[in-house]
Amino acid sequence: MQKKMIALAAAPLLCLQLAGCGSKNETASSAEESAMILFDDFSYANLDAMLANDWRVRTETGHPGVSGARWSADGIDFLTDSEREGNRLLRLTSSTDGSGENTNHTQFCHQRKYLEGTYAARVFFRDEPTQGPDGDQIIETFYTISPLQAPLDPDYSEMDFEYLANGGWGEESNALFATSWETFKLDPFVKENEYSVKPGSFAGWHALVLHAANNEIRYFIDGEEFAQHSEQVFPEAPMSINFNLWFTQQGLIDSDELRIYQQDVDWVFHRAGEILDTEEVMQAVEDLRAQQVSFMDTVPDWSPKLESPCGL
Repeated sequence: MQKKMIALAAAPLLCLQLAGCGSKNETASSAEESAMILFDDFSYANLDAMLANDWRVRTETGHPGVSGARWSADGIDFLTDSEREGNRLLRLTSSTDGSGENTNHTQFCHQRKYLEGTYAARVFFRDEPTQGPDGDQIIETFYTISPLQAPLDPDYSEMDFEYLANGGWGEESNALFATSWETFKLDPFVKENEYSVKPGSFAGWHALVLHAANNEIRYFIDGEEFAQHSEQVFPEAPMSINFNLWFTQQGLIDSDELRIYQQDVDWVFHRAGEILDTEEVMQAVEDLRAQQVSFMDTVPDWSPKLESPCGL
């Protein structure tokens, strides 16, 4: 059966701050259809179909990652899920031979309109490259971000899940980072953030859930809370939802052989203004799939609609 693609009309701006506020679609009959939800299970035939649903691909060069690296759509593919019949996955692929000109990073982003609520994704992390020698510091992510309007901009907002398969940032081996940002400056680098680290391998499928509510940010992996961050770093500006896969400048191994790393995404979910635990998120996703819904966006745009650069 062909899955339904639902993109309901946006609710008034006031609804951004009201839990349970419905959309303008008067025919919505279920709680999922009347709430403010983004859901995408990435069941696309091609990238053009994905871009039609307010996703963007990064092409802007620059921070973070390897100096001179290329960011492009070449690293985004869709494939059949070998574990779930009829399901499809999105795959990010990034590669390097150690040089900037032959390093390819990958990032995609959704419209900037998200603030408080529940964020979740099911992702597949890898500890090793799918081709070439291992050892590069690779960053596998799911995060939200607003543009940095100026160095140390006090209204900047960012909340990150970042998996470092080969260590880095003070960790000798693999570790999962949760980082919440107040602001930063690039040159010279100055940061104001809070972060938590969960050491160990996280290779395989994981449910990542983030709560932003009541001036507190909480991070969960597979239902287990591993980070709690304060009002100091609570988001103040609407953000886009992002995934990217990139190499650190300082962490490349001494080799000119091509290395290819990959990260898979099964689905992404956001419920604005409400907090759902991991079990409730998983049930909501299953309910949407049972209704043959592959894409749903009832989260209203800000007025006017915000520019949504897919970059830093």
